[in-house]
Amino acid sequence: MSEDPDERDWRLTAQLAAGDSGTYLHGLVNRRREAHAIGDARSAVGPDVVVTHDGERLFAYAASREAIEEARAKLADALLRDGIDTRLVLSAWSEEREEWLDPDAPAPEPAAAAAEEAPVTRTYVVTLGRWVREEFEQSLSSWATRLGVSCEIVEHPHLLSSQAAFTDTGPAHELDEFAAAMSAEERATIRTETAVMASPL
Repeated sequence: MSEDPDERDWRLTAQLAAGDSGTYLHGLVNRRREAHAIGDARSAVGPDVVVTHDGERLFAYAASREAIEEARAKLADALLRDGIDTRLVLSAWSEEREEWLDPDAPAPEPAAAAAEEAPVTRTYVVTLGRWVREEFEQSLSSWATRLGVSCEIVEHPHLLSSQAAFTDTGPAHELDEFAAAMSAEERATIRTETAVMASPL
C-alpha cells in the first residue's frame, strides 16, 4: 500500500503525553522516549496503517474504517506499554467539505434546506370585484390554514372593487404554494365575475 497519508481516508489522532509524571514526550525533554513510542506504534499496526507524528500529536492513517478500527486497539495498547494513556480520536476525510470530520456525528442540515424552512413574510395585493371578494378571501384563508402559514388580510374598499393585502408568514416553499393557489383563485374569480356581470339578472 502507498505510504502517502493523502491517499488514506481514515485517521486516528492522539496526544502524546507522559502518564503519571505529566512530562510531554516530544521536544527537548524526552526525544528518545518519544521516538521509541512512535516505533512501537508503527510495529503494532503493521504495513496497512501509516503512523506519523507532528510535535506532541500522533496520527495513524488507513484506507478503510475496518483497518483503522483494528489499528485503534493495537495503538492504544502499544502506547500504554510506553506509559502513554491517551484517547485516539477517529475522523474521516470529506471530499465535499475538504476537512477531517467525525464519521459518527449527525450529518449537518444542508444550508439550502435550513433556509427553505426558515419563516419568511410576504405581502400580496390583489384587486377584487365586490361580487367575489368574500369568496376569494375565504378560499385563500382556507389555503393558508391547510399549508400551516399565518395569513392577515387588510382590505381597502372602493365603490365597485376592493384591494386586499394578504400578509403571510411561514416557510418559503409553503408561501410559494400559497402564491400559486392565489394565482389560480384569481383566474377562477375573474371568470366568475365576468359571468356574473354578463348575466341578465
